[in-house]
Amino acid sequence: MAHISPLPRDAVSEFAERFKHYEETRGFIPNSILTMQRRPAIAAAFMALNQSVLYEGTVSEELKMLVSLISSQAAGCRYCQAHMANLSDIYKASAAKIAAVWEWQTSDQFTTAERAALDLAFHASIVPNQATKAHFDEARKHFDDDQLVEIVATIALFGYLNRWNDTIGTALETYPKARAENLLDKVDWDIGKHK
Repeated sequence: MAHISPLPRDAVSEFAERFKHYEETRGFIPNSILTMQRRPAIAAAFMALNQSVLYEGTVSEELKMLVSLISSQAAGCRYCQAHMANLSDIYKASAAKIAAVWEWQTSDQFTTAERAALDLAFHASIVPNQATKAHFDEARKHFDDDQLVEIVATIALFGYLNRWNDTIGTALETYPKARAENLLDKVDWDIGKHK
């Protein structure tokens, strides 16, 4: 059970268009944002940052979703893992790639460039200063500094979201949970439930 309940979708009229977009693209409105709208300026700033980080730039949306998934897995946030498994699928990651994401270092599902980005994401998501010069050197073989800013911004965005959702105990919606159970069959979805 969440420590803070989400508000109804129509609580802040200015979000109606964005919430419609979420329903059309994701299949639901995230409880995390329904809770954030208790402070509309926070919700609006978050949605703008989320848009800029995940959906703009030159790094593919597919890779950003996988970076987000690894970040959330490293942090242990089941809520974000479910959301990012769903969004990885929506943004064209194959089911095999999503299922193998935790084995990014050895799986033949990933390119060398993807491995470098996911390795950076994993280390930075556990403890930020675990992202070393060697991780950046490897990533620079495939990404320029502007693209690395996008990758690090994705990691940082999920640092916020992982803490937000795990601290509040945000209730995982039925749709992304079902999608994640199909895509991430090695995850125990009962771990991390809040009492």
